[in-house]
Amino acid sequence: MSYNFDRVRVLIIEDNQPMLEICKTLMLTFGVGEVLTARNGDDGFKVFCRENPDIVISDWMMAPTDGISMTRRIRNDAMSPNRYVPVILMTGFSEKKRVVQARDSGVTEFLVKPFTARDLYKRIAQIIERPRQFVRSEDFFGPDRRRKETENFSGPYKRDTDIQKMKNQKIRMEDASLHLDKLRQEAGLSKGDKIGSKTFDIDFS
Repeated sequence: MSYNFDRVRVLIIEDNQPMLEICKTLMLTFGVGEVLTARNGDDGFKVFCRENPDIVISDWMMAPTDGISMTRRIRNDAMSPNRYVPVILMTGFSEKKRVVQARDSGVTEFLVKPFTARDLYKRIAQIIERPRQFVRSEDFFGPDRRRKETENFSGPYKRDTDIQKMKNQKIRMEDASLHLDKLRQEAGLSKGDKIGSKTFDIDFS
């Protein structure tokens, strides 16, 4: 049984036309119902505000507005229609400092070029199957940046102030969960479905 993405809307932001066409073709091959495009972060944010897509896939290096700045606007700008939207950042940079920079801007997933159709599909599957909690601090709003488990930690909170913070985040988490539930529904999944329980019928070889 294949995924049903025909009601999912994806925005691709890429200034390189051949790469933009490749990504668009892959999305259509995956069965995505509507693929929106933009050539830089500034235009991409305008399309995002107007169309409110379910997923954003963006290149990093663009002018006049790059993918990092655009992601920050999605997460923090009052005009943003959905600050919880999953953002997949594409880049040729793979150094740790670049990954950290992307993570700290509020990016959901990081995709290093060149990538395969399987790589891109895995990022989308990750978004649906393993949604990340959203957090807010004085200088950050976005998916939780703490992905690694701490070996010597066995409790639910890492800091004394986390209990109150978790209470404050409950409403924001409910909003984010609603968006992810919408993605699951559009992909033909129920809350209990696992990505690995279905087969995606595309040849990734």
